[in-house]
Amino acid sequence: MTCTFCTIAAGEAPAAIVREWPDALAVRPRSGGVNDGHVFVLPRVHVEDAGADPDVTASVMRRAAELMAEQDAANLITSKGEAATQSVHHLHVHVVPRKEGDNLPLPWTPQHTARATVAQNEATS
Repeated sequence: MTCTFCTIAAGEAPAAIVREWPDALAVRPRSGGVNDGHVFVLPRVHVEDAGADPDVTASVMRRAAELMAEQDAANLITSKGEAATQSVHHLHVHVVPRKEGDNLPLPWTPQHTARATVAQNEATS
């Protein structure tokens, strides 16, 4: 099976690449992301997740940190395994710029809890 992110890293698939390094790429999600400026950083080599190769993970985190340094506020997010919402099994780290009042719900934020409560109330009505 072909890895989508490997084909992007090899230049064989289209992608909105916003920054390149010898060891990694920063790419805009095809969906446009969850907000303006949302990118993900992926290594040029195939590594399944953040726990598979600590050296590659450290390199990708370093590149993501370079992008975070350009933001006033941001989240840095990665996942390992489907139970943790990993849908593409090639290490990637999301850099999500944030601003006060953006109402972007993450699983540990009040916005997420409020939306979940509304959804649950609608389902039981």
